[in-house]
Amino acid sequence: MSIGEVLSQLRPEFADVTISKIRFLESEGLIEPERTSSGYRKFSRDDVARLRYVLAAQRDRYLPLRVIKDHLEAIDRGLEPPDVQGGGPKVPMALVASDGYPSAGDFAPDASEVRLARAELLEAAGLEPEQLDELERFGLVGPRPGSSHYDGDALVVAKTVAEMARFGIEPRHLRPYRTAAEREIGLFEQVVTPLVRQRGPEARARAEEVVRELAALSVRLHAGLVKTGLQRGLSR
Repeated sequence: MSIGEVLSQLRPEFADVTISKIRFLESEGLIEPERTSSGYRKFSRDDVARLRYVLAAQRDRYLPLRVIKDHLEAIDRGLEPPDVQGGGPKVPMALVASDGYPSAGDFAPDASEVRLARAELLEAAGLEPEQLDELERFGLVGPRPGSSHYDGDALVVAKTVAEMARFGIEPRHLRPYRTAAEREIGLFEQVVTPLVRQRGPEARARAEEVVRELAALSVRLHAGLVKTGLQRGLSR
């Protein structure tokens, strides 16, 4: 969209917004529209959504741009913005709240897009720094390649290990899980790779959906086998 088209979308909700205001918010780094070869701004739907968030935060909550920028940075990392009482951004509870066997929907496609600083991961997972060091040493958790941030999948692993630690199970005991996971990855890649190589806009989406389904089925199968084995041991 052009800046004029954006203005026409925002005006019904924000009567005092102007082109100058939109340009000012861009200069402050709150939006980054693309530029054509001739220098014209082209706004996406995401740009318009960010503008709505900024304008509503100013109008309804009287937040300064510095605070709004912090909110947007948290949203960009897949986190919930700080509340009005202060504090830092929060990890979405849906990422860490699980009960029973997961279904395919529990492996949210945006979990890998969450970006957590080390301190945020420690707080959300309930780990001590030395515990995280040990997890990384055994290859169970690590930052995303080329980044210092951890994703939502790393958080799920870290929180699970923290809960298992209550039973005296340490990261060094969990190396067989990593080995088994690597074998499963090799097996599932035989299913997913042909889908990725297909042409067409739906191929990638279908491959991602298959990955989520296989991950959920794998966890369900593993949990069922472990539960069955432990029950057999109790009945002896």
